[in-house]
Amino acid sequence: MLHLRVISPPEATERVVGLLNREAGATNVIVMPGAAREPAGDVVLADVVRESASPVLSALRELGIEERGSIAIENVDVSLSRTAERAADAAPGLSGDAVVWDEIEQKTGQETELSGTFLAMLAIATVIAGIGVLLDQPILIVGAMVVGPEFGPLASLCVGIVRRRGRPVRRALVALAVGFPAAIAVTVLTTWGLDLLGLVDKGMLLRDRPLTDFIWRPDALSWVVGFFAGVAGMLSLTSAKAGPLIGVLISVTTVPAAANIAVALAYGVPHEAGGSALQLLINLAAIVVAGVATLLVLRTLWRTGRKRHA
Repeated sequence: MLHLRVISPPEATERVVGLLNREAGATNVIVMPGAAREPAGDVVLADVVRESASPVLSALRELGIEERGSIAIENVDVSLSRTAERAADAAPGLSGDAVVWDEIEQKTGQETELSGTFLAMLAIATVIAGIGVLLDQPILIVGAMVVGPEFGPLASLCVGIVRRRGRPVRRALVALAVGFPAAIAVTVLTTWGLDLLGLVDKGMLLRDRPLTDFIWRPDALSWVVGFFAGVAGMLSLTSAKAGPLIGVLISVTTVPAAANIAVALAYGVPHEAGGSALQLLINLAAIVVAGVATLLVLRTLWRTGRKRHA
């Protein structure tokens, strides 16, 4: 269940209330005339089930509410209401399968900004993974995967492609294109610094590393894992469930591959750097292909369900 707050120009309020009353998945509609001051207008509150959220938001945007007023959405954790239950039963589909496109665009868009925090988190994750590579320690690799923020731009890229939005696609590509090289450069410098301190050496990279050498030796399974991780990641985002997303982050070899590139470059081992670069590209491509395919399937299923319900 989502809580909707609309600031509507007075001349559009009746149409806003009308579309909410017509939508089976909307309930608990409250109108407060003249309550808003900036922007000025009427305040309309309503609870909308997730299955009905996208069509309601699209209709509100068609009325120009986004331009002349305001639309805000927040999740309702607990709702004790018979009318809300009836609204959920009347709406087509299941809430867990519903895709609220505006919510997804907002959520992923916030994670594509090429900010200092994004660069710092990606660099820290890559440095941790680089140390894990040298020590052949999967625990450090897993920790680096969780810290890495790269799935946000990848998800935004998928949403932008499906929704045909040029701006999020460009922002996501810039974040990835700048973020990974910057993180690799920081990790190269860190590796040199640790080497000067005598904490690591080239022999640690060249020795047998049975627990982490898969990072620079991609195979067909690299694509398979990346693909299914992309599917799970998009499903977790669209269903607003964080648990599966954590599993996705620790199953994709993006940050570890970037770390292995950096360590191999630092010690002049080109074949490992090349293999890791290929691993990185395979995983990135697999996630994007899977994410786009998942969103297209979800959109098709949702539209089919709406038509059948109508």
